[in-house]
Amino acid sequence: MKLFHQSLLVAVSAALLLSNSLALAKQEPQTWQSTPITAAPVYQADPAITFTLEQIMADPDWLGRSPENAFWGADSSQVLYQQKRAGSELRDWYQRPLTASDNGVAVPLSQLHQIGSRNVQYSADRQLQTWLFEGNVFVRNVDGQITQVTRSNSGFSDPQFLKDNRLVYRQGWTFFSVDLSTGLSSELISLKTEDKPKAPAIPSGYLAQEQHKLIAYIAKTQRSKQEQQQAKDALRSANPAMAPTAAYFGKDQQIVDASISPKADYLLVAVRKAKPRNEKDIMPNYITESGDIAAQPVRWRVNDFKPEPQKLILVSLTDGSQFPLSFTSLPGYNEDVLADVRAENAKAKGEKYKSSKIIRDIGLMTDWYWSQSAMRWHNNGEQVAIMLKALDNKDRWIATVDFDKKALVPQHRLHDNAWVNYAFNDFGWLNNSETLYFLSEESGYSHLYSKTLSSRKAKKLTHGTFEVSDPTLTSDDGYIYFKANISHPGIYEVHRLNLANTETEQLTRLGGMTDYRLAPDEQKLLLTHSTSLMPADLYLMAASPNADIVRLTDTVSDEFKKLPLVAPQVVAVPSSHTEQPIFSKVYYPADYKQGEPRRAVIFNHGAGYLQNSDLGWSGYFREFLFHNLLAQQGYVVMDMDYRASKGYGRDWRTAIYRQMGTPEIEDLADGVNWLVANANVDRKRVGTYGGSYGGFMTFMALFKQPELFQAGAALRPVSDWAYYNHPYTSNILNTPDIDPIAYERSSPIYFSQGLTKPLLINAPMVDDNVFFQDVVRLVQRLIEQEKQGFETAIYPVEPHGFRQPSSWLDEYRRIYKLFEQNL
Repeated sequence: MKLFHQSLLVAVSAALLLSNSLALAKQEPQTWQSTPITAAPVYQADPAITFTLEQIMADPDWLGRSPENAFWGADSSQVLYQQKRAGSELRDWYQRPLTASDNGVAVPLSQLHQIGSRNVQYSADRQLQTWLFEGNVFVRNVDGQITQVTRSNSGFSDPQFLKDNRLVYRQGWTFFSVDLSTGLSSELISLKTEDKPKAPAIPSGYLAQEQHKLIAYIAKTQRSKQEQQQAKDALRSANPAMAPTAAYFGKDQQIVDASISPKADYLLVAVRKAKPRNEKDIMPNYITESGDIAAQPVRWRVNDFKPEPQKLILVSLTDGSQFPLSFTSLPGYNEDVLADVRAENAKAKGEKYKSSKIIRDIGLMTDWYWSQSAMRWHNNGEQVAIMLKALDNKDRWIATVDFDKKALVPQHRLHDNAWVNYAFNDFGWLNNSETLYFLSEESGYSHLYSKTLSSRKAKKLTHGTFEVSDPTLTSDDGYIYFKANISHPGIYEVHRLNLANTETEQLTRLGGMTDYRLAPDEQKLLLTHSTSLMPADLYLMAASPNADIVRLTDTVSDEFKKLPLVAPQVVAVPSSHTEQPIFSKVYYPADYKQGEPRRAVIFNHGAGYLQNSDLGWSGYFREFLFHNLLAQQGYVVMDMDYRASKGYGRDWRTAIYRQMGTPEIEDLADGVNWLVANANVDRKRVGTYGGSYGGFMTFMALFKQPELFQAGAALRPVSDWAYYNHPYTSNILNTPDIDPIAYERSSPIYFSQGLTKPLLINAPMVDDNVFFQDVVRLVQRLIEQEKQGFETAIYPVEPHGFRQPSSWLDEYRRIYKLFEQNL
């Protein structure tokens, strides 16, 4: 174990503080610094080592195998984590007692069911825990005794405790309760997407009616059916040993989610019309085990997909009654929020659009980072909160239920003229009062809020130009722990909010990226920490300010520790278009200010909404090492968190609304200008590359600003957003039927005539994220435009994220060759 006092493990450059200030939401005090900053070296490097593509693109096991999916043991005395098995895709579980001095020991296969889970659920008195292992339900009591509740290959879901300590879980959409004191298992309710069976009756129609009058046997059979049904109904009504009647929601319906009250008196169910798969959406796979071509089913395209509105139904578990909960109480439920967009598109067609009230499609909120439900019951069972969203992506609501009136009661509305974020939607109840807490971007940044059910407005609990995420409430409602980038947009530390006085305390000062998990005893924190020069490992600290930190694991390889890494400096590039600068990583070669102006490469990260110019270890570790190789060979490399990136607030995120590929390329131009002015770079020797969204940006840069870069590589790129998926694209560009202007303004295929510089297009063929079709269509377009200087490389067995080291190596050899030949 290594014990050390906390200190900021970053070195601040002596470079002059940039004069431009951060763009602030009017409500928020400035907290971010814009001084250039780098991660401090951690290991003793060997300067004689030369980076090679063969080593960089090899199986990443050579870097080390960082802990994954770490969580606390039940008694807070050990941590559990997974680690990739060397040379395999399999993961093994390890347990690391806090008193140990090594990385811990592998958990035997025979004991895996005993270790618990990251998603363990507690009883109201916290004396019992429940979790799933391989689809079966387990319970541990306060003495550590483990009981296996189910043993089946059928699979169970969502175990939780009721107020009376009964255990509840479901199989499919049938809910069961277990009395742990007697072992009795009871079916609470079964949800059916079928029409409710009808009581036996004489069929309508003349022939049927006459048949029952004339044929005694038919009449007798009919009476027998009726008597049997009446007897069954009477038995079910009179005998408590009988299982309850199922709840029927109609055929062709699909259950989205269901959540049971801790009192087991009500169930909330969200349903929508079932949507058959579009049979046109297939992806050919040419390299198969059989030697045949396989047609793999894939996702819908945004052009074709129309989301189905949901219905929210309150079901009584006492008598099975169903009460639809209308959305008409939600403020703005019938607003024409796309009126301006519709009018602009109508005008382009020579038409006029007249705005009117419309009933918007609404359903449960989906957050891409959640492990929680959009329906959250208070532990007293008296209240439930539901987070809802408009399917046009412009509104999010939190509502409660008036159980007497069987109606929704709106508690909070978050409206965004662009789109409501699919992150920063955590919410829940305080344990000891009927008070909601939640995250909201309404101030321009993700912050914590609270709201009592009787108050008109929510109370803002955190303040500043930073993003709050991952809130964890303590059982006594004393604190909410959270992660935030308060001091610098690229440094994430653990903080806690004192709910009594709304003061915040910073708990870690490690620099880089620090995630956390609060121990079950709420006295300790398990940290996952990394820097831009050091992959993630596990650390331990007391859950209090200024506590010492113990390193629990050291999984980084000796080979990695010897690498002469260039620490990228995070700089604030002044923007020509916003007050807020563009935070960017810069890799400087040795003596870069000496001699002739240097060659440079700008890397464009993927996803759009992703942060890569932070001080933590990057998921783009191959690119990080490739950039070190380039720097070692005299290139200057820049990696920009262009507008659209995560971590910089709502306005930065939504700058691309209806104009993808415009703000980002403006930022790249500012990046080139900064490199020329500050890093001794030759403006005529700058290239760019990136994958996925970064490949799209490469297209847009070379097509729309052909003088900006001398060469570019577009990897797994989007060429036409109408072919991408609905959940992502409809947020930013609406849908093609409503807003074709946005799609044509944002899709590279409409600008390909502008290509004049060398372009490399690398395309995986079994990519079920960005279809190979995107590249095929664009290449045909370039051929028809008689363009020269582009080439395409295909990867027949690769999905969106390459898996074979040989494919990685081939791809980056081509990228390196492109830059060497053209810069």
